[in-house]
Amino acid sequence: MATLGMSAAEKEAIEAFKRDVVEPSMTSLVILDFWAEWCGPCKQLGPVLDKVAADYADRGVLLVKVNVDEQKMIAAQFRVQSIPTVYALFQGQLVADLTPARTEGQLTQMLDQILRQLPIQSDAGKLREDIAPLIAMGEEAIEAGDTERALSIFGQLVETAPDDPEVVSGLARALVKSGSVEEAESLIATLPPEKLKEAPIQRAQAAIALAREARPVDDLEPLRAKVAADPDDLEARFELAGGLMAADDRDGAADHLLEIISRDRDWNEGAARQRLLKLMEVVGLEDVWVRDQRRRLSAILFT
Repeated sequence: MATLGMSAAEKEAIEAFKRDVVEPSMTSLVILDFWAEWCGPCKQLGPVLDKVAADYADRGVLLVKVNVDEQKMIAAQFRVQSIPTVYALFQGQLVADLTPARTEGQLTQMLDQILRQLPIQSDAGKLREDIAPLIAMGEEAIEAGDTERALSIFGQLVETAPDDPEVVSGLARALVKSGSVEEAESLIATLPPEKLKEAPIQRAQAAIALAREARPVDDLEPLRAKVAADPDDLEARFELAGGLMAADDRDGAADHLLEIISRDRDWNEGAARQRLLKLMEVVGLEDVWVRDQRRRLSAILFT
């Protein structure tokens, strides 16, 4: 903004804008709220913006309010013709018009989309980078069956990042592995409803559901013998798959579930397929093992 011919007050306003908006926008997403005391809709929108900005502060979002009566030059520079007008700035450039968003849900949806596309520096992002290797270590411990180590890793992580879905999911799944299913359920129950839709949390919920369904079997040999004697005894095969699953033999469980689907894909209202899909979700949909089971399932269903 050129300052030639401006009054001292105008120059001060420009400098303040550079300090409070332009400079922070180099690394943060700055929301500009153009408002006025006499504007009714502004007063309705203001608290919503305050709440959303507070919720997103650790993700690098900063809210700056511009009173159009007191800062007419700034409003003119942005060609504000009506209020409330809400813009998002990054690195000194206008990146989005948030004015159409008037509810918390609409604002968060737009912000989530913007933040996915821009290299915003945030406390949450730095924390995520710091804990990512530890999350990977915890996942390796779960995969290796080292439940005690997984509980220790994720137990410490949840104190540092209690809202991180991968951390909560890891701890919940480690608890399930240790037999503390109710404790895992209690952990998930503390999350806000919107967190329950996130993939890591759904993975943990699948693990809990599977643990409830697939009860441990003290001695699997009688079931093995029953299935060997009558391969079409799908009830016994399904029970055997559950016992194998509870014993962490996912290969054996998948083999029997796929065999049930092969023999009767609609048996018990598709129970075998539903259980197999839950098992895949617990293992992780990007896992190589899951991709292999998907290919096996597709070969059965489409041949």
